[in-house]
Amino acid sequence: MAEIVMPRLSDSMEEGTIVRWLKRDGDEVVRGEELVEIETDKATMAYESDTAGKLAISAPEGTTLPVGAMIATIGDGDQPAARPAAAAEPEPEPATEAAALPVEVAAAPEPEAARERVKASPIARRIADERGVDLTTLSGTGPGGRIVKADVETPKPSAAGPVGAAANEASGRGITTTAEPTRTQALIARRMAESRATVPSFNLQISVDMTTATTLRTELKASGGEAPVPTINDMVVKASALALREQPQANGAWRDGKFEHYSRVNIGVAVAGPGTLVVPTVFDADAKTLSEIAGETAALAERVRSGTITPPQTSGGTFTVSNLGMFGVRSFEAVINTPQAAILAVGAVEQRAAVHEGSIEPRMLMELTLSCDHRILYGADGATLLARIKALLEAPLSLAG
Repeated sequence: MAEIVMPRLSDSMEEGTIVRWLKRDGDEVVRGEELVEIETDKATMAYESDTAGKLAISAPEGTTLPVGAMIATIGDGDQPAARPAAAAEPEPEPATEAAALPVEVAAAPEPEAARERVKASPIARRIADERGVDLTTLSGTGPGGRIVKADVETPKPSAAGPVGAAANEASGRGITTTAEPTRTQALIARRMAESRATVPSFNLQISVDMTTATTLRTELKASGGEAPVPTINDMVVKASALALREQPQANGAWRDGKFEHYSRVNIGVAVAGPGTLVVPTVFDADAKTLSEIAGETAALAERVRSGTITPPQTSGGTFTVSNLGMFGVRSFEAVINTPQAAILAVGAVEQRAAVHEGSIEPRMLMELTLSCDHRILYGADGATLLARIKALLEAPLSLAG
């Protein structure tokens, strides 16, 4: 008999949630067959069986367990798998950590036993989990009052009314409702709060003259070549990677009281997805051409938006670039993606008056803000890195290699 445990599907994964079993309890499974969909801190992906036999599920859909905890067993061929004991509930997080991220809660969490008694289809349960919908507050329209997909997508409250709704309409804010975050949203919230609370960061800002770079982009687009035309962000990714290769202490991390230095320069690119933020990785960005980076970042962004990004594509980053320039934001400070040494915030490229070669003239300017972990990078280190990125962007032909 083989135990199936919660796998580690990304380098930062600490626990996972069973989204959906792809095989039923008691089914025969073969090696390499997809067993279960698991939601991690980065994405939802299917996990394949590495053995064959009869499946006995111990962790139902919706269960969150730490990495290494048993979720099922697979018996030897004609011998049924033994039913494992129920997994112990994970220990609650220390109160000090919980206090770092206060949350206004309108009602106690729904007991698991009550939730299990609700008659609902598997897809309705999955959508309810994703949207934080309490199934006990819904009236089912399926056979025998069963809750179906449409009931979750267009909910009609039961006679008892929604648990999370405030009854006082006289409030200046109107009726208040609450919604449970998805697992990914909760992890993002926790890690951003941890970063702010534990990282002694400082910020450096610099203006970059992108006139030559924008002219180059225009010429590349007009040439009509088959190669992808790099965006401004692709240029920033390449410039950052080259600068990091020259300054290896910035291509590292602070972990468990020690410095880590990485041989590969892997740039994480922050991408907004449906209700979440994902950071896919461009591996070995310093060794790739601009066209290769352009094609790869476009493909990764599409996978984020379509929900098909996989944990390996969001792991292994050594530095992060976050760009809000497309929204017209001139500058901002990004939160460091711990344990990385720094993160680069990219603002909009704007035409502004500037002094160029002794004359005031319109130039295309962009603001970069580098947030650094002071345990790894000191002020001069961060300034040197940022100045090098600026120099590379202002001479974009240096990025062509």
